[in-house]
Amino acid sequence: LQIFEYNGSAVVAMVGKNCFAIASDRRLGVQLQTISTDFQKIYTIHDKLFIGLSGLATDAQTLYQRLVFRHKLYELREERNMKPETFASLVSSILYEKRFGPYFCQPVIAGLGDDDKPFICTMDSIGAKELAKDFVVSGTASESLYGACESMFKPDMEPDELFETISQALLSSVDRDCLSGWGGHVYVVTPTEVTERILKGRMD
Repeated sequence: LQIFEYNGSAVVAMVGKNCFAIASDRRLGVQLQTISTDFQKIYTIHDKLFIGLSGLATDAQTLYQRLVFRHKLYELREERNMKPETFASLVSSILYEKRFGPYFCQPVIAGLGDDDKPFICTMDSIGAKELAKDFVVSGTASESLYGACESMFKPDMEPDELFETISQALLSSVDRDCLSGWGGHVYVVTPTEVTERILKGRMD
């Protein structure tokens, strides 16, 4: 799976009490050489729906553009935003239809659905969904992210504590992975607001 590790990435989403957070590192590299330290990996679909794309950076950007296009068509037809569950199915089917020459991406989807219930899920490069009630991870740092999230997560966190938890989990995990890091990018989303923060991390 060398192709997934070409650019390096760390993406994680976590649920709180009627809120969620999604975070990524900011490194874009070509194997061990760093190219950029402010590379965007989390994209807004609408105010309550975000997608983080780990894997091959070029494929991530291409896939995001296709998803924006499909969501705009949906908005025009339906005159409403897509629910997170619906969007996850859309992402899954777009990936699966390219299964014989896949986009080398592992998406993390996070959103607030009806009654502002948080929804998170991740999938592999051919669209096999993995739903979770606590957190999901993807990218080259995913092994250490699993460990950090497993030990730090607790249910029903308020937005401030959720931010602190996901940030610490992300920063401590990327230190164990030489292909991701160089700072962090965190969104905390509640029914009424979206908070975006940039984290400083170790620059080595």
